[in-house]
Amino acid sequence: MLSKDMSKALRPVRRFASGLASLLIAPAAAFAETPEPAVRAVTAPRAVIEMYTSQGCSDCPAADALLKQYLDQNNIVGLTLPVDYWDYLGWKDTLAGARNAERQRDYAERFGIGTVYTPQAVVNGAVEVLGSSASEIDRAIRATETALSSSRVPVHFWHYGNTIIIEAGAAANDSEPKEATIWLAVVQKAVQVAVKGGENKGKTLTYYNVVRELTPVGVWNGRPATIRLARAAIMRPETEELVVLIQESSTGPIIGAARLGD
Repeated sequence: MLSKDMSKALRPVRRFASGLASLLIAPAAAFAETPEPAVRAVTAPRAVIEMYTSQGCSDCPAADALLKQYLDQNNIVGLTLPVDYWDYLGWKDTLAGARNAERQRDYAERFGIGTVYTPQAVVNGAVEVLGSSASEIDRAIRATETALSSSRVPVHFWHYGNTIIIEAGAAANDSEPKEATIWLAVVQKAVQVAVKGGENKGKTLTYYNVVRELTPVGVWNGRPATIRLARAAIMRPETEELVVLIQESSTGPIIGAARLGD
């Protein structure tokens, strides 16, 4: 499906203001003084798949189910980002956010595709493909895994007591690092929605790893850094997982990622 409302202005929603006020970026050496964490994420994923979807899109349920298959692979980070530009078809997406559609439009501009659509998968921030096509997603994973192998940034991610700690490593010696955004995604692992209107009327749909917040929490410039955030300012009652992305610019290739279950 192609959007018929490409010119609608979208205003970013600023949240977590109080949490970000407590942000601290320190040299990685400070990490050595941190007590042994209770829960820690250190395994680098093979790929990050962003799935742009909508409850008002009849082609999307197949893509949503496909994302679950990738999530069942421990080395894949999958994120569902519901969009709102199909709401005019008769059903208002209950999970959509304007910031998701804005992020998708930024990708469309960078990829030079001229428009946004659903279902769309963006793999490692570097390639966009049809979100319901496993063969296209698999090819994109292989291609981007190879292309980004020399620029990968190690990410350690854990919570200790009431603090969320993110440690980003240094750029590889043979790479030329570009400034990157450190994103924190607040994720709900599974959400069921009974759709009562629009193209999916009468269906109960399940969405996986739904992004409830995607917030920039720091900037990476090739040097190691540690970020500490107040856990209470981040977690929501329905939150079950946190994901960190290190992404060149704000919608460029994703060069580092880690996930952490609650």
